[in-house]
Amino acid sequence: MRRVTRNLLIAIALVVVALLALGALPSYLGSGDPYYLTVEPIETNGTVADVNNVSDRRYPYLVGAIESADGRSEGYQTGPYGMKEWFTHTPFDEIDAVTKQNPTAATESGVRVSRDGQVYRAEVVRP
Repeated sequence: MRRVTRNLLIAIALVVVALLALGALPSYLGSGDPYYLTVEPIETNGTVADVNNVSDRRYPYLVGAIESADGRSEGYQTGPYGMKEWFTHTPFDEIDAVTKQNPTAATESGVRVSRDGQVYRAEVVRP
């Protein structure tokens, strides 16, 4: 194998390893107080977003909050310098996705959702 080819293959391997590390590492980083996605049962005549068919793999914070006893998801800690948010899934992403699917269900601080006949106000809080 020629020296140039070998060096190119080594450089490509290093780039692949670095990209894999960037994908896995940020989920282990966290600083500060955690954010929680909370849901609170409400009564409303306004528009709600139907989340009966959402998966807990795509919306782990929202489904976790709805299925928990206290209406609160697992905590999410932001990373240093804002880099973690570029590579990981956040509760803010879930609220934004539901709001984009049904903009009329948005509130000032979150979104109104319905699951199994119950209506909730979902929002991200930092206690």
